[in-house]
Amino acid sequence: MAIDHVVCSHGHEDHVVGLDLYSTSRVWAHHDDVHALRSLDGLMSIYGLDQEVDAAFRHDIVTSFHYSPRDVTAIHLPGHTRGHAGFVIDPGGVVYLADIDLTGFGPYYGDVWSDLDQFVESLRVVRELDARWYVTFHQKGIIDGRERFLELLDAFEGVIARRDDEMLAFLVEPRTVEEMVARRFVYRPHVELSFADAVERRTAELHLARLERNGLVERLDRGRWRRC
Repeated sequence: MAIDHVVCSHGHEDHVVGLDLYSTSRVWAHHDDVHALRSLDGLMSIYGLDQEVDAAFRHDIVTSFHYSPRDVTAIHLPGHTRGHAGFVIDPGGVVYLADIDLTGFGPYYGDVWSDLDQFVESLRVVRELDARWYVTFHQKGIIDGRERFLELLDAFEGVIARRDDEMLAFLVEPRTVEEMVARRFVYRPHVELSFADAVERRTAELHLARLERNGLVERLDRGRWRRC
């Protein structure tokens, strides 16, 4: 399992205040910003100030914001979003799974920046993470032990296959994406959310693309799809 030096914070001054007080603690940052935490030169390169202003602001960064260089560690787990990431906080001890939340709702990949194939790959990656505790962003919270983690992960990942099966059953007759949106494969019919249709549409499109690649559905005329 490869751990990348990437993740989820920004290297600007409001995110580095007080880090010198926690010299033994790990810090995480997105790979595009990580250089800002590793050196003062890296941080200043983000601002792109002219020489005179740069010199004055460097002084402020060190004296007012107590900047000190830090190393960072994390693991990229795209799918929910492009930059979604988790943290191996303590190898063999604690893994933070973020929005791989292991709920009965299942994986969420209903945004424009979501990717179903990447989510599936990220689930494969986290399955290989051996820890004492697994922590999710919401709902499940702290999961005690690898056995319970794998049990929840199996059920969580199984929602993807269930959505595939339900869509294939629905597509025995030719259907449009809008008919799939109205049928609902993510939310229950009684759920009223302003963004529900958009999520259903994006989810349906991602599944249809994957099912088409696997030869399980075909495009027809007038925007319709049918099971092969």
